Amino acid sequence: MDLIQSIEREQIKREIPDFGPGDTVKAWLKVIEGGKERLQAYEGVCIKRGNAGLKECFTLRKISGGVGVERTLLVHSPRLERVEVIRRGEVRRARLFYLRGRVGKKARVKEKRYIPTATKA
Repeated sequence: MDLIQSIEREQIKREIPDFGPGDTVKAWLKVIEGGKERLQAYEGVCIKRGNAGLKECFTLRKISGGVGVERTLLVHSPRLERVEVIRRGEVRRARLFYLRGRVGKKARVKEKRYIPTATKA
């Protein structure tokens, strides 16, 4: 059992930013077409984040051509080049499956405002 955990520990990425459901995220994926490899960006709202360790994944949802498209990605996958957080969303749920039934402005997530607090000296 320790052998499996040690192998998993080697493959875990350290540079993944902290994000959660409601955040708008841009994921850069390595796509292999023929003999060439290129990066492709996939930007959408994170509707869930699940599992732990090497099996950790997240699902991004976007509207493309009037149709909702969801993509589930592994956080520690070698095909995932990098992840950028575009906007922080203010939500009260861990799973945002209710967005599947919404279209247009109703499918928006309210943005979380960051107000720095004054520190006492």
